[in-house]
Amino acid sequence: MGVALLVLAQVAGLLLIPFGLPGIWLQVVSLGVFAWATGFREVGWVPLVLVVVLAIIAEVAEFALGGKYAERYGGSRRAAWGAILGGIAGAILGVPVPIVGSVIGAFVGSFVGAALLEMSNSRDWRNPEWRGAMRVGWGAFLGRLVATAVKSGIGVAVAAVAVLSAVW
Repeated sequence: MGVALLVLAQVAGLLLIPFGLPGIWLQVVSLGVFAWATGFREVGWVPLVLVVVLAIIAEVAEFALGGKYAERYGGSRRAAWGAILGGIAGAILGVPVPIVGSVIGAFVGSFVGAALLEMSNSRDWRNPEWRGAMRVGWGAFLGRLVATAVKSGIGVAVAAVAVLSAVW
């Protein structure tokens, strides 16, 4: 019964990740609760530490990739920060929209944050370069997309570690 609940929590966590919700942390906490409930006989400290490290890597990658892609598409460091902060702000502002609001908000926020801060980096602030800023915003959008895929992949690894450590 306990392993079945653990598997259910892992699947639920995986389903939450693409929506910008803390699914990976649900996975980590569920493994911790399972380990505690079984007196750490079925799951030791090594898998617990491993999934926490993986979750931290996933979070850092999620926030950093939008900025890296904005820079890759010709953006300044300011635009990279705009992508990161815009993604966070968009995810928060999108929460009231049911189910997909935080995802859409994070994608749009990354795009808008990178594009606006790239335009603000222009030498002639009265006539900013729109085309270049839109390209940088597109890069931030793609970075957010890649970040979601990377975080989902790490979530699969967390689920594998959790389930395999519980079964063995």
